[in-house]
Amino acid sequence: MLVVGLTGGIATGKSTVSTLLKAHGVPVVDADVLAREVVQPGTPALAQITAHFGAGVLQPDGALDRAALGAVVFADADQRHVLNGIVHPAVRRAMFWAVLRHWWRGARVCVLDVPLLIEGGLWKFVAKVVVVYCSPEIQLQRLMKRDGSTREEASARLNSQLPIAEKVQYADIIIDNSGTLQDLEVQVKTLVTKLNKEAGWWWRVSWLVPPIGLVSAAWTLGWRVLRRSPKAASRKRAGRT
Repeated sequence: MLVVGLTGGIATGKSTVSTLLKAHGVPVVDADVLAREVVQPGTPALAQITAHFGAGVLQPDGALDRAALGAVVFADADQRHVLNGIVHPAVRRAMFWAVLRHWWRGARVCVLDVPLLIEGGLWKFVAKVVVVYCSPEIQLQRLMKRDGSTREEASARLNSQLPIAEKVQYADIIIDNSGTLQDLEVQVKTLVTKLNKEAGWWWRVSWLVPPIGLVSAAWTLGWRVLRRSPKAASRKRAGRT
């Protein structure tokens, strides 16, 4: 099975691309959805959060009070680091099992929709990285329109994230969402065809003979780390000269 990482910046249209992929029958594992699921009442992650931050971050029904927790971690980098250390591993485990289920069902391609794919280093563990891109100015205008924010507010939010131009450096495939929805639909259709073609017949062999699939996955990931890291580093250096 070809595992593909999908990412982008805020207001670039990543969620729209994810929806279009699902419409084409491509299984999508959404990291944001899993991040909510792993902190549901009764989960180990919520128990760890409560043990560290106290019962004050819970609602009366025992669910996580995201606003209360956010108030604690927003201005405290150390507390935010603790929270990430609880939630991120739980999300990664959930993603692993979700991918495994799709593999077991015989999926040819599986897409991981991860906003922080690059920042979190998960790009190393996928066969292809797809970045949804639009120009920073279009990104800014869309964010202002979507949230009703001022230019200064939207700029501050964008500046707090890894610039989309840097994410593009890690891309194997770029979806340019600077145009219309129709333009985007054409690109997604082309992407689905390309991914299915690249999965080829090997996906069925790896499914029928799991050891072959595991060896192939290990080889792909190892080669990717060796090949991509110097490439990304050289691009960054070139961009600073």
